[in-house]
Amino acid sequence: MSNPHPQPHPHSHPHPAEDAPRTPNTPPGRHTWTLLVLLCLAQFMLVLDVTVVNVALPSMAADLGLGRTALTWVVTAYALCFGGLMLLGGRLADVFGARRTLLTGLALFTAASLLTGLAPNAAALIAGRTAQGVGAALLSPAALAILTTTFEGPARHRALGVWAAIGGAGSAIGVLLGGLLTDGPGWEWIFYVNVPIGAALLLALPALVAARTPRPARLDVPGALLVTAGTGALIYGLVAAGDSGWSDARTLLPVAAAVVVYGAFVAVERAHRSPLIDLRILRRRPVVAGAYLMLVATALLISLFFLGSVYLQEVRGFSALRTGVLFLPVAVATGLGAHLGGHFVGRAGARPTAAVGLALAALGTGALTTVGADGDAWVSVAPGLSFAALGLGSVFVAATTTALGFITHEEAGIASGLVNTFHEVGGSVGVAVVSTVAAPGIAHGSTASFGNAFTVCAVAAAASASAVFVIVPRGTPRMTGGPHVH
Repeated sequence: MSNPHPQPHPHSHPHPAEDAPRTPNTPPGRHTWTLLVLLCLAQFMLVLDVTVVNVALPSMAADLGLGRTALTWVVTAYALCFGGLMLLGGRLADVFGARRTLLTGLALFTAASLLTGLAPNAAALIAGRTAQGVGAALLSPAALAILTTTFEGPARHRALGVWAAIGGAGSAIGVLLGGLLTDGPGWEWIFYVNVPIGAALLLALPALVAARTPRPARLDVPGALLVTAGTGALIYGLVAAGDSGWSDARTLLPVAAAVVVYGAFVAVERAHRSPLIDLRILRRRPVVAGAYLMLVATALLISLFFLGSVYLQEVRGFSALRTGVLFLPVAVATGLGAHLGGHFVGRAGARPTAAVGLALAALGTGALTTVGADGDAWVSVAPGLSFAALGLGSVFVAATTTALGFITHEEAGIASGLVNTFHEVGGSVGVAVVSTVAAPGIAHGSTASFGNAFTVCAVAAAASASAVFVIVPRGTPRMTGGPHVH
């Protein structure tokens, strides 16, 4: 599920005269608006690939013989690489040019989509999803860099508004499209559909985006690899707990390794001349609070999509299409929550908005803790999921405005990049945790295990609602630089 208010990458500030297809201060014409449409279409593919997969998971499992662990990695591998390498992707756009980085990421994502659809087994499927995530990490910040340097003034705000709307539209369409394709030509087509679109974009974009001469700069590749490897080790340990238990060495060793790798990441960032992230930003309470809210909100929302999709199809016997239709109001509720959250943040502040949003999420998921194998899912499941999504939509807005509304303009870029990373990684961690708790239910159709997983979500939401009053600053945020979109 994409953040309704995604952020830009801190390093993605290419020179307008070099990366934009027009000179500064030139009013946007037909070609620049065409460019906006194409860039938004590329971003739409990336957003779509989060939710479209959830509905197809049971069909993938049946065709390829996937177990719970493999299903979990199908979801988490994409978000992990997308989030873990996004900061590096933005930096590459600075160094090698947004055009070159954009086309490289688009080509990789398109090829990976084809290979993922052709995957004959779990290893190939997860490898394809990993490659898709790497391509997305290159494509998204580079596309935003081109967009922000192509448009200026009111036109830029309109363009960023269109870009931001892609998040909500992609999540809503993803659940329905996933059901249509899975029940129709097959789950493979949720990946194949990216291929003709990606190929067309590769042919059209070079003519609309000007190239520029690369400029020398240092790349913090070790930092990017360390933070991604650390998160990967953490997720591996969390997933392993579902099979081996929380005290088993297969769980504890990867988690311990993650701690060590994160420590090495901190050391590298302190020593590097051009670090992936300036660790001094972590001293800023609003940034840490915003990142925390984004982590929690994304973890809860993606977990609900994962749990709900598997539960409805494996326990209740829903088809993929029927599941997608049931999730459509859930996706719409997320967008509505974000819209309402924007109004409440401006009037009451981020703290009460986040607290109320998380409280709603706790109530919604709490209503799902007694799910069974019978009854009308539109009465017993859809309202709880939609209620929780409505609350979480407002938390996304509170997270964004907290991280960017209490800091200086000069800090906005690095803060937004950090929040973006927590957004993508949060989904991976959330799915890993609930997959472990619901392991017996995923393997054997036990409704009690799904109830336990929803209980974990409800407790996490309630605890975070209480923590908001300690973590999130008081007052009404003031956005430092207009809309921020990733």
